Order: sequence, then C-alpha cells, then structure tokens
Amino acid sequence: MGQTPITFLRQVTALCVYPELLAEPSIPEDAKDRARRLLAACGGNSVGAYSASPGIDLVRQDVARFLQRRDGVAAQPEDIFLSTGASDAIVSILKLLVAGEGPSRTGVLIPIPQYPLYSAAIAELSAVQLNYYLDEEHCWALDVAELRRALAEGRRHCCPRVLCIINPGNPTGQVQSRQCIEDVIKFAFEEKLFLMADEVYQDNVYAEGSAFHSFKKVLFEMGPPYSEVVELASFHSVSKGFMGECGFRSGYVEVVNMDPEVKQQLAKLVSVRLCPPVSGQILLDAVVDPPKPGDPSYELFISEKTAVLSALAHKARLTQEIFNKSPGIRCNPVQGAMYSFPRIELPPRALAAAKEQGQAPDMFFCMKLLEETGICVVPGSGFGQREGTFHFRMTILPPTEKLQVLLEKLSSFYAKFVKEYS
Repeated sequence: MGQTPITFLRQVTALCVYPELLAEPSIPEDAKDRARRLLAACGGNSVGAYSASPGIDLVRQDVARFLQRRDGVAAQPEDIFLSTGASDAIVSILKLLVAGEGPSRTGVLIPIPQYPLYSAAIAELSAVQLNYYLDEEHCWALDVAELRRALAEGRRHCCPRVLCIINPGNPTGQVQSRQCIEDVIKFAFEEKLFLMADEVYQDNVYAEGSAFHSFKKVLFEMGPPYSEVVELASFHSVSKGFMGECGFRSGYVEVVNMDPEVKQQLAKLVSVRLCPPVSGQILLDAVVDPPKPGDPSYELFISEKTAVLSALAHKARLTQEIFNKSPGIRCNPVQGAMYSFPRIELPPRALAAAKEQGQAPDMFFCMKLLEETGICVVPGSGFGQREGTFHFRMTILPPTEKLQVLLEKLSSFYAKFVKEYS
C-alpha cells in the first residue's frame, strides 16, 4: 500500500537478524543498544534459535510494562503469550474454550459484521456461532439488548461461553465508548461469559470525540466484583496501527483472571507450535518499548508515527465525505481501524441478475466493479449483514492521491451500475 516502514522498528530487527550491522556508524546507538539487549535474551545470542513457547521472557516483560503504562494497572509477564500475529492467539484461546457435545457445545457470540477469522475458526472447531448485530443506524454501536437476544436464542441449542468484541471495529470502523465497554463487562459478569477483546486497531482512532479504552483498563476501574471475576483475553498485533508490519507475524494475548490450571493448559496448547517467529518477537519489542524523549531515534520515530496516523485520519474523513456525496451510498464515519463499510442500495434488476448467476447481490456488484474498473473491494456478505442490506468493505490504506481517484471512480461506477439495472 506504499506505507513507509518505521525506521527504528526496521533498524532494531535488522541489527538482530544481521549483527554485523552493529559496526555500521549510520545506525543510532539506541537502536544498537536495543538489539544487543534482545540478542542477549535469545538462545545462543541468535534470532535463529527457538525461543520459549510463550515467547522470549524479556519481550514478555516489556509487553507487561507497555500494558502497565497504557492502563495504569499491573501486568504480569506470565499472563502474556506471544503469538504468530493476533490471529494465532485468537484461535488458541478459542481452542481452549470449546468443549461439550450437542446442547452443551460451546457457543461463541460474535459481532455481525465480523472479521471472518472468527466464523472460520468457530466452524473449524465445530463450535456454535451466535450472531449479534451491530447497530448501523447508530454508527455500528454495540447494544446490550441485542447481546441478550443473541444469548437467549443461543441457549436454546448450545452452551454460550464466549463473547467476542472487535474494538476498534473490523470491517465497520467504529470505536466503542467507555460506557458501552462497561455495559459489556457487566453483561459478561452477569451471564458468566469469557470475554475476548480484539484490540489490534487500538492505535487507529481518528474521529473527534472518539478514544480507545482497553477492556482491561475499564474492568479494573470498575473494581470488585468485576475486576476479580470477569475472565478476559485481550489481543494486539504489529500488523495494524502505525506499524503495518503484517509480514512479520507477531502479536500477543494477555489473559486476566484466568484459572491457574486453565492457564497451564494454555501453556501446553501454545507449546504445540514450538514458538512464534523470533524476528517478529524482536519487532514487537521495539513497538511496545519505543524510543524515549532524548534518545537519538526519538524525533524521527515520533515524526514517522505521527505522519502515518495523520494520513490515515485524513483518508478516513475523505472516504466518508466522497461516498456520502453519492446518492444510494451511505457511509458511517470511519472512527477508527483501516476500513470503511458503506451501505449500497441495489435495484431489483440487479438482484435478479445476481440470483441468475448464483451470487449474493453485493458479490455481483463487486465482481462487476472489479471487471470494469480493476477496483477490488470485499462484499459485505463475506462479513455478515442484516437481511436485505448490502455493503462492501474497502481499505483506507492507499496513498491519498490514489485513494481519492479510487473513491471517485468507484462512485461513478456505482451511478452507472444503478442506471444500467434500473
């Protein structure tokens, strides 16, 4: 997508992978000090060695310190499991929680629209997917009454044990309010549900008045009994945010209030895949422990990070503005994350043509768009949506100039498509 990598992250990683670069005078000393510290924590002082299955101890300690700074709440390295991206950790936690047969089979509440990792993992584990719908009319807000409906319906045929939240949202780009998070925690407490908080977009918050609140921070601010009882797993990754280092496959999960015996089973479960990529763990460490004021790399790091996030905020506004100028397209504010999820009206003849081809209507639209313009977006039916509504997901990552052309081209195609099938 053309995003420039963050220099400090790449320097530390490169130094660890090829330590001969430590003699290179152009690389700042703080990056070299960091690399030496990390190499000393690797087996045989090499990133080519396996690490412990939950990750390098030093990196887990640095993640714990990062969480403590973020939340103002103590974090323990033994509660942190490094992973091959957040996806790997999400699947591990789901594996841990799925049990039973028939009416006692684990039910997992997931938001609709959702990131398809969840539906795929639930299907693979033969768990039961329980959909709760986000409120499109109120900027994709999460409504506890809708959670209650989904839970009651699920209890008729399975045993709901898990509630998944994606905040900021993918594909919907909403940022949940602190009050909403508190309401969800109370609901999980009352209904004895294990909370899974997918917080990989926590650095990506753009809308005025929106702010990221971690589930852990809110949980502990609420105090007992919630902070002592509610079981929580929260996830983060180097793939999103200002980093965008998805190819390094690195992330982590922190577990809170997990029974020690269950945590032991989680440790066994992650040991099956030996360890997460060590180069990814190195990069994760540089993310959670960035340069500090006064360090040689600090000014460049801050300017690069600010530039990436400012550009994304501008592109989020641009996307919403251009789409909402087009009759028949309605786009909620992109409050956070990296995607817009606009709703499109499709004429009856388009629905009939899609049916003839055995395609979902929004898939039919997206394929026509791809064939005629080369623009690739993902149909809303791939993420789930309310019956009778149609959407597509589009990333806001391309460079601003390209994104503007793309948005205008897409809007023009939509107008032509509607005219053709009206």
